[in-house]
Amino acid sequence: MRLLSMLAAIALSSSLFVAASVISNQPLRRSGEDPVFSQDFPDPSITLDEDGTWYAFGTTGNGKQIQVAIGGTFYKQWTLLDDIDALPQSGTWTTGRNTWAPDVHRTSSGTYVMYYSGEVAANPAHHCIGRAVSDTITGPYVPDEEPFACDLDIGGAIDASAFEDDDGKQYVLYKVDGNSVGHGGSCGNTNAPIAPTPIMLQEVEEDGVTKVGDPVTILDRSDEDGPLVEAPSLLRTASGLYILFFSSGCYLESSYNVNYATSTSLNGPFQRAPRPMIRTGEYTLQAPGGASAVHVDGKVGIAFHANCPQGRGRCMHTTPTVVDGREVRVEID
Repeated sequence: MRLLSMLAAIALSSSLFVAASVISNQPLRRSGEDPVFSQDFPDPSITLDEDGTWYAFGTTGNGKQIQVAIGGTFYKQWTLLDDIDALPQSGTWTTGRNTWAPDVHRTSSGTYVMYYSGEVAANPAHHCIGRAVSDTITGPYVPDEEPFACDLDIGGAIDASAFEDDDGKQYVLYKVDGNSVGHGGSCGNTNAPIAPTPIMLQEVEEDGVTKVGDPVTILDRSDEDGPLVEAPSLLRTASGLYILFFSSGCYLESSYNVNYATSTSLNGPFQRAPRPMIRTGEYTLQAPGGASAVHVDGKVGIAFHANCPQGRGRCMHTTPTVVDGREVRVEID
């Protein structure tokens, strides 16, 4: 997911608000329309540590390569750990800048694995998936010297997230960043021929890096998605339903959203929802996306970002959801 600069946010804010005006506002979420973290914190991923503390990890910002915030509860105000950069060094294969979409997973051995999207030193127009490890959840994480997923011929890879199934098997989801080799238009990929941007599922060993077999495609963009699908986050409910949260549209535009698809099988096929779950103009949000899903108090909670007020970047929001059959919707007061 591309890092939104201050200047881009300011330039786009007027067009986003115009686009929002044609969509009727919905009732507020139970947790309110205000962000739970009101500084720039794009692409949040959420981890509940063994001691019951919630941690959020975010894209480069606030002077950190990887930001860390802490929350007393999932739905309450979060606080930046201002003295911590979880990934001060992102690996020699990266530029050391513009590190996106971190995701942290605790392994069975008690170590912590971070997946992240690193800007490729040999070709900064692309990102690839890196992996780093730490003995503590806040790091510092030590990166591998080779990327985990990096095929530049098809655009590289971004937006990795870990998933552990009920049988204990470990997986990594990520997006092939095809729009980075697209032919122009919205987010570089609405002019024909349009490049695929598939979401991949790769099984891994308990160490989180040793691959088991080949990755499989579980979703790809369609015409209704515009230029891309990205930011996958997978969760399995107690009933055995797999919910794949993702974003479609372009993160620079009001088309960006929090979307989802469901399946009764890990490898799919995944059935798309009839409409995105959260869109611009609903709950007064602008360009919401980048959702991370977790189990919270017996429900599915999501954290996501949306444009901050007055163009201050992208702020983190959280909300509970209701899962009704295959429908997933924001829980309303």
